[in-house]
Amino acid sequence: MDDALRFNLLGSSPQFAHVLAQIRRVARFDITVLVSGETGTGKELAAHAVHYLGDRAGGPFIPINCGALSESLVESELFGHERGAFTDARQAAPGLISEADGGTLFLDEIDALSSKAQASLLRFLQDGTYRRVGGTQMRQADVRLIAASNADLDALVESRRFRRDLLYRLKVLPLHMPPLRERGEDVVELAQTFLDRLNQRYIDDMPGKRFHPRTIAALAHHDWPGNVRELEHFVQREFLMCEDRVIHAMPDHHASDSRSHAAEPRFNGAFREAKARAIAEFERRYVASAMKRAHGNISEAARMAGQDRSAFSKLVRKYREKAEPAVRREKHSVDP
Repeated sequence: MDDALRFNLLGSSPQFAHVLAQIRRVARFDITVLVSGETGTGKELAAHAVHYLGDRAGGPFIPINCGALSESLVESELFGHERGAFTDARQAAPGLISEADGGTLFLDEIDALSSKAQASLLRFLQDGTYRRVGGTQMRQADVRLIAASNADLDALVESRRFRRDLLYRLKVLPLHMPPLRERGEDVVELAQTFLDRLNQRYIDDMPGKRFHPRTIAALAHHDWPGNVRELEHFVQREFLMCEDRVIHAMPDHHASDSRSHAAEPRFNGAFREAKARAIAEFERRYVASAMKRAHGNISEAARMAGQDRSAFSKLVRKYREKAEPAVRREKHSVDP
């Protein structure tokens, strides 16, 4: 299997072909890598590829999102802790660096690390040694570090929110994942790939679907601020909600004038009200689609939706009751 397909790194544009070549080259060298790029560009997929194409493929790949860790726990998660090191430390824990020994530790959103955690990580990168929280014994681990960030780390260094010496240690082999808007025809290729996968996945539940030509054109001209992740979610949502064989939906706020202008969110009322309307519309369309596929059988529709029958039945009644007054109003408006 081709490396790109193996790691779900899809695209054939010259820009992305260059990235794939870089990934293969970087994987050959057992050294720290810093992956940069906007949200949704595939930074973790690139880290997976670097690990499994390198000499450490037989070792563990341990990912962690630094932004999801509280400042008080991040050192414990990374380096482990001894029993009694803090209130809830009822037993010793080895930490992620120990778990990654012989393999790769992937630190996503590394810019979220506190100053103290940055200093501890720098010390580990310098000599491969560390100390558990609450411990005195120096330990050693053979770990390749891959870090990732969608922030401008150089700017954070200038504003004293990220250590310059740590950035130098991380930026030995930089790898940049380009935004989708700079990848040309990859947008249409990716959208079609995602659609093909959904057609195959739901082959027994619904007929195959395809994009309308106007939708394809709109996909190609949208800026995709959320990049590949946003595109995949768009295709999945429209595939599931489309009630016929042709998907006519357009991406929200699609750029009709120029790719250089970022899409601006549209505001209509208070956030809470707008969110409630969006959720209600999604539920209404989803319920209608599920009931159509199940030929009106609530039990079957609930099963396909992965919902409890009672809960799904309440949704059906909710949107049926909302629809009936509108039908009655329309009927009375045309009655003689």
